[in-house]
Amino acid sequence: MADEEEQQRAAGPGPEGEAGQPTEEELRAQLEDEIRKVRVEDVVLQSAVSILNLSARRIAIDEERDLDQAKVGIDAARALADLVKSDAQPQLRQAISELQLLYAKHAGEGTAEEGEAEGAESQGEQGTSERPEGDSGLWTPPGT
Repeated sequence: MADEEEQQRAAGPGPEGEAGQPTEEELRAQLEDEIRKVRVEDVVLQSAVSILNLSARRIAIDEERDLDQAKVGIDAARALADLVKSDAQPQLRQAISELQLLYAKHAGEGTAEEGEAEGAESQGEQGTSERPEGDSGLWTPPGT
């Protein structure tokens, strides 16, 4: 029996391809089957999550910080939030909110440093360095 197995291995690949691997045709059939099962809502959710993850990197990692890109990502995820399944919307909205807070924290760091220098100059003129009324400094996407 062991001799037969050795002969089959020595003879080369069988109809399944090398070492029991599926053939290219079988792989294509499997892929087609999987694509038939995929729902657009699932792809939209996965896209929103990927966008949020990338946006978080653009905020949190000093070497990659790009707040303009993060803002685009937050806006994009908010636009997609209504298109995902209703049971996934609360978690997605929570992630967006957390990212907005992270954005505000890091956006405030840059303006705080600039504001300190400007504030020292303007305090002599105005006596205070307050923001205009109603301006919380927290960036929120359009339509909120």
